[in-house]
Amino acid sequence: MSKEMLEIRWHGRGGQGVVTAGKLLAETAMGAGQYFQAFPDFGPERMGAPIRSFTRLSSRPITIHSQIENPDVVLVLDPTLLGTVPVTEGLKEDGILIVNTSMSPEEVRQITGFRTGKVFTVDASHIAIEEMGREITNTPMLGAFARATGLFDLDALEHQVREWFGEKVSPSVVEANVRVLRRAAQELREG
Repeated sequence: MSKEMLEIRWHGRGGQGVVTAGKLLAETAMGAGQYFQAFPDFGPERMGAPIRSFTRLSSRPITIHSQIENPDVVLVLDPTLLGTVPVTEGLKEDGILIVNTSMSPEEVRQITGFRTGKVFTVDASHIAIEEMGREITNTPMLGAFARATGLFDLDALEHQVREWFGEKVSPSVVEANVRVLRRAAQELREG
């Protein structure tokens, strides 16, 4: 996927790392010499409430300063949002939808009504629980994003994950995040 500007919308629940994932992606873009914006959108901040986050990546300076209404890519970190939140609203016809779920891409198409573009699924929750012992799906979804879009290679994202988490958590947690990143990219399904 190569566009001058790529607009990404993230859907999840408070506490799932939706904002962090958008920032990690933006910092990876910065490392690749791109311009970026990363910002959240939520009402009353509370754990478990549906939230959105936005990321813009561009090869040129970004002069738009608004929410993303027609994203190129939508990532859904919490599958319980499917059918309750209009996650595909405004998604471009040739867009990419990436969902954390054990469902097939075809099942996601049926639930969301997204008939055009590409749909990818990965069971990021299962991967996170197996590798980290906790259902934190933002890092595996970054791996899924990298493979689905081809925008960044996993080495660049791995480097950013190590930089971002290196001073904040133990080395074993950093390595677990690297494993989930790579594993989600491998287990991504397209349909």
